[in-house]
Amino acid sequence: MYSLERPVQGQSSCLKDRLGRKRRTVVSSLTEDEELTEILKSYSSNKVTTTKYSFLSFIPKNLFEQLHRFANIYFIFLAALNFVPVVNAFQPEISIIPILLVLAVTAVKDLWEDYRKHKSDKFINGLVCEIYSRKQQMYVDQRWQDVHVGDFVRLSCNEIIPADMLLLYSSDPHGVCYIETANLDGETNLKQRQVVRDLPRQGSELTPENFHSRIECENPNNDLSRFRGFMEYPSKARVGLHNNNLLLRSCTIRNTETVIGIVVYAGHETKAMKNNNGPRYKRSKLERRLNVDVLWSVVLLVIMCLTAAIGHGLWLRNLKDTSFLIPDTTSPALSGFYLFWTMIIVLQVLIPISLYVSIEIVKLCQIFFIQNDVDFYNEYMDSRIQCRALNITEDLGQIQYVFSDKTGTLTENKMVFRRCTIAGVEYPHEENGEKSKYIFFLHNTTFSIRGTHD
Repeated sequence: MYSLERPVQGQSSCLKDRLGRKRRTVVSSLTEDEELTEILKSYSSNKVTTTKYSFLSFIPKNLFEQLHRFANIYFIFLAALNFVPVVNAFQPEISIIPILLVLAVTAVKDLWEDYRKHKSDKFINGLVCEIYSRKQQMYVDQRWQDVHVGDFVRLSCNEIIPADMLLLYSSDPHGVCYIETANLDGETNLKQRQVVRDLPRQGSELTPENFHSRIECENPNNDLSRFRGFMEYPSKARVGLHNNNLLLRSCTIRNTETVIGIVVYAGHETKAMKNNNGPRYKRSKLERRLNVDVLWSVVLLVIMCLTAAIGHGLWLRNLKDTSFLIPDTTSPALSGFYLFWTMIIVLQVLIPISLYVSIEIVKLCQIFFIQNDVDFYNEYMDSRIQCRALNITEDLGQIQYVFSDKTGTLTENKMVFRRCTIAGVEYPHEENGEKSKYIFFLHNTTFSIRGTHD
């Protein structure tokens, strides 16, 4: 993204040239070069936000998401139609109360869910790690959100990595560091990372004041298995960088006493956050099914109202004695058109709005019972289950596909004695031989069982 060549036509034009590059430059945050300091400040901070709403965007954004429910559009349309004097059937102000209640209940639930995300973000941003301080010339405790690109971070065993860092020092004599990536890919087996080449020869812990190298690496991306770049030493010698030199955010240091790294990606520019597509509106299968049912109910309603409107128009056209009617100059066709919309309002109970209020209340009760279920309580961890997505609780435990493979995950890996030969004499075991044939058949067959939760 940036380069370190001296500007030719002023600092502003040089910065524009650097912004257009496909690589980024990282140097120590202890540098006294003002231009390089400004470049480091232009990178993203390590503060992360996963909430969906802000104070100003909550109402319009939440309303837009609720309009994904076809029934909400239908009820809002009926409430607006009831304000037309020619076709209204009820008091207009009263007609908007039910839909406002439905929208309000759902909005409160979404707001509560987003507030829990805000608390989680605040907790993560407030975690503490050791950052090298120029003023105190030592490592001091700083919050994760105060970490910036170019900072030197020192971590100990079992600590979580706060940002994507280039490994510069490891207490291991071979310059090796072990990390656990369970928070990224769910794998608990340890992965090995290596200190940048030529740095382990220092023989002692890295001194940040003596680090004057320049790092050129690729721009932030979501590829967890790729990292390319180089480090240029003050002697102009360059050393290539690869994925084994990078410590990813959210991973945990294991079996290594101390590691030191320099931050190259922070906050939303880290690979872990790049793989986070952000909050999205999740819809359960029940909600999707209700949208289809509501659509068919609307089709039925239109047919009923259209039949009534056509019948009303034909009745007025063929009516001879109109002495019992209030004199009106409206044509039968226009009168039938008005009656069509009036019947839409009168027959709106075909789609009960109370159904959606009941569903939201049932979801909240279900969440309460799930979180307070004793069977879901972990006594060792002193924690209970958490429902993070409040819109899809009814999908919990529903199985659609079950696959088993031949690796022994869902079968049994077992060694049995079949036969042996001693001095040319064979000693078979007939019963185990038959069993082993059956086990061999199971281990070399892939099963695919398809189920449904309709």
